[in-house]
Amino acid sequence: MTRELVYFADPMCSWCYGFAPVIAAIEQHFRGRLPLRLVMGGLRAGQTRPMRDQDKDYIRGAWTKVGAASGQPFDFSFFEREGFVYDTEPACRAVVTMRSRNPSRALAFLERIQSAFYAENRDVTSAEVLADLAAEEGEDRTEFSAAFLSPEVRNETFRDFLLAQEFGIQGFPTLIVGGGKQYALVTSGFRPLDGIPEALDHWLSAQSQP
Repeated sequence: MTRELVYFADPMCSWCYGFAPVIAAIEQHFRGRLPLRLVMGGLRAGQTRPMRDQDKDYIRGAWTKVGAASGQPFDFSFFEREGFVYDTEPACRAVVTMRSRNPSRALAFLERIQSAFYAENRDVTSAEVLADLAAEEGEDRTEFSAAFLSPEVRNETFRDFLLAQEFGIQGFPTLIVGGGKQYALVTSGFRPLDGIPEALDHWLSAQSQP
């Protein structure tokens, strides 16, 4: 049975952004021993209503908490935007696009989208901006855009959302470990790196016992 880490995240989830250095360190620590599968959660996929003042207040509060807990930088000029629709589907689909084209770079591209949105105030609901980010990461812009708009990638993104539902994921970030139909929860929500690699090393060692 193949054992794996499965990371459920959304590029426009601020706590996932806070967790980005943690999951990057975990992936690097277990590279070659415990593969990481990245699943997009669809936090607000398909949102059509522009943000209201109370939405901005709620999200501003979350960003403040994430910044304090994680040390990640935020550009609060985002809240000067008018009429912004917080639809996370395009950013999720961009990560799925990268995953389909170059799986080993999907996690890094997730982090790039997060940084663009939270620290640089770039509009990652825009297909053009997402293609720009892919090009900045060395992708062929035209080919990336074509894949991003393809029915295959749209369907694969939707399957990610369904998989998160099937696993009963209630929030992001969520990290689980296991294989087959047996998975154990590593974390539901943000937590620092402290203790996670050691706990997973212990789990992996126990799984190898006869």
